Amino acid sequence: MSITIEETPVLADFPAPPGGDPGTGPKRPGRPSRVSRTLVMAGGLAWAVVGFAGVVAMWQALNATVPGFPSPGDGYRELVRLLSNPFYDNGPNDKGIGRQVFVSLQRVLGGFTMAALVGVPVGLAIGTSRRAWQAVNPVMQILRPVSPLAWFPLWLVVFKDTGKAAVFVIFITALWPIVINTAAGAAGVPQDHRNVARVFCFGRLAYLRHVLLPNTAPSIVTGLRLSMGIAWMVIVAAEMLSGGSGIGFFVWDSYNADNLPAVVAAIVLIGAVGLALDAAFLRLSRRVTLQEVAP
Repeated sequence: MSITIEETPVLADFPAPPGGDPGTGPKRPGRPSRVSRTLVMAGGLAWAVVGFAGVVAMWQALNATVPGFPSPGDGYRELVRLLSNPFYDNGPNDKGIGRQVFVSLQRVLGGFTMAALVGVPVGLAIGTSRRAWQAVNPVMQILRPVSPLAWFPLWLVVFKDTGKAAVFVIFITALWPIVINTAAGAAGVPQDHRNVARVFCFGRLAYLRHVLLPNTAPSIVTGLRLSMGIAWMVIVAAEMLSGGSGIGFFVWDSYNADNLPAVVAAIVLIGAVGLALDAAFLRLSRRVTLQEVAP
């Protein structure tokens, strides 16, 4: 027997909440005025400017005290130069910064996608089955603290290719936050929802669709967001080992060429790309949360 969402009791079947009509719930507070929102945004922008000014001041102090340390102006000029022609290709060891970032993003998305495809089902399994938890948890607790770069030689032996080895370093690194957060969300399904599913004799697919996934979705997205942030950090170190291409290779190659302004420019680009990736998952997380709380 399968029960759809429409067949569950509606709000009109219950007494009206205090201070409102049946099914409407309490009145929500009004939205802040446009002036209030503008003032809040202006205040946040002002504090952000203060924070960046502090970073630039410390950076300038390092430039004045450490010989050879690039100044903020050096980094800015190099960043402008790199972005003026970001996609040129003059051979294997001379590519534009845009191509290097694109290669790194390909590797990150490849490893991250594999981690999501494996991590979400495994997390759901160990979050809902005690036997699965007892089988997987000891292995996970041993492998999770291992440094990501420790896996690189093993994957290199398996694939004989530095690019593929870097992708699988991302996979093994991004896997654990997805598994842990998904398992926590699956284990935290409210008991009332489980009781309703039991009363209406939900099958496994109905329980998965109407109970487990809706309640676990915010935790899954949180795990994906954490994994993407970690994957983007790890790819730089992995590409320093692998060489050949990618933003990590660009950083290491620039350092070896004694071009520290290019290193600074690359750091700024790495931060900007990481911020964009995190913002995308933050927006997805908010949408999932709003769907959870929507009447």
